[in-house]
Amino acid sequence: MTIVGPVLGRLFKAVLTLLAIAILNFFLIHAAPGDPAAVLAGEAGAADEQMIADLRAQFGLDQPFYIQLGTYVGNVLTLDLGYSFRQGAPVLDLILDRLPATLILTLTAFGISLTLGIMLGVAASARVGKPADSLLTGFALIFYATPLYWAALMAVLVFSVQLGWLPGFGYETVGADYTGLQRVGDILSHLVLPALTLGLFFMAVYMRMTRASMLEVAQQDFVKTARAKGLSPSVIRRRHILRNALLPVVTLAGLQAGQLIGGAVLTETVFAWPGIGRLMFESLAARDYNTILGVFLVSAAMVILFNIVTDIVYGLIDPRIRHTA
Repeated sequence: MTIVGPVLGRLFKAVLTLLAIAILNFFLIHAAPGDPAAVLAGEAGAADEQMIADLRAQFGLDQPFYIQLGTYVGNVLTLDLGYSFRQGAPVLDLILDRLPATLILTLTAFGISLTLGIMLGVAASARVGKPADSLLTGFALIFYATPLYWAALMAVLVFSVQLGWLPGFGYETVGADYTGLQRVGDILSHLVLPALTLGLFFMAVYMRMTRASMLEVAQQDFVKTARAKGLSPSVIRRRHILRNALLPVVTLAGLQAGQLIGGAVLTETVFAWPGIGRLMFESLAARDYNTILGVFLVSAAMVILFNIVTDIVYGLIDPRIRHTA
């Protein structure tokens, strides 16, 4: 009961937040220059005024702004994200079709960055001031300082083009028609490069945060008491220091969830990964307002969900937070 109540409260706030984000995104998208009807008519090769007017009427773009906003908000409340005039399909269907690929990529990259970051941070804190500490810190900073798109392109050139170890583009091998474990293995081989590229970029932040937090907690009185009791350094580091040092790392991980999803847009574009990030990139070029708004809303929902999960993890790491929530 101590967890259910706060979680329900956060879910209610999440719904209100998503509604506010939907309204804000609607204002921002419609403030951008360009007419989607004109773009669509131009692609059809008949950008005359009558066709543009017909397209605007067909998609409700000739209605006053407040009517368009009211219609959009009402549709969002019923989980109707509209219709993509560019791709000729409901936006929700397009997103649900692409969402699994994005979740696979972002969750794998998140796991890589968090796991490696914590492990390297613990290792560096245990060797503070030594050459190994400088080596680990420098190793992490190289990945963080490297532009994401450049690292992605170099990974394709080295591991796909030159060495031929891994596929460089796509979600799975086109035309292979793999099934079962063969298909899983094929998807995993395509996942390696984009997941590593995205995960190693964020790994440096978690590594430095873990290292700094471990060194700070190591100076606390309860750690000195544990040492005075004669506990081994490994037990003190694992049971006393690491558990308390993880709280700021978890906080940072929750905050960076949005950046991870944003980084997936670029990663999916470079590696031709068929996720919602690539869908948003294509929709921006086509002025596909409904699809852009739908992707923005789903991305915001994913970020909010990450933050709710972060709050729950807080309680698992430190029961005092759960009891005071």
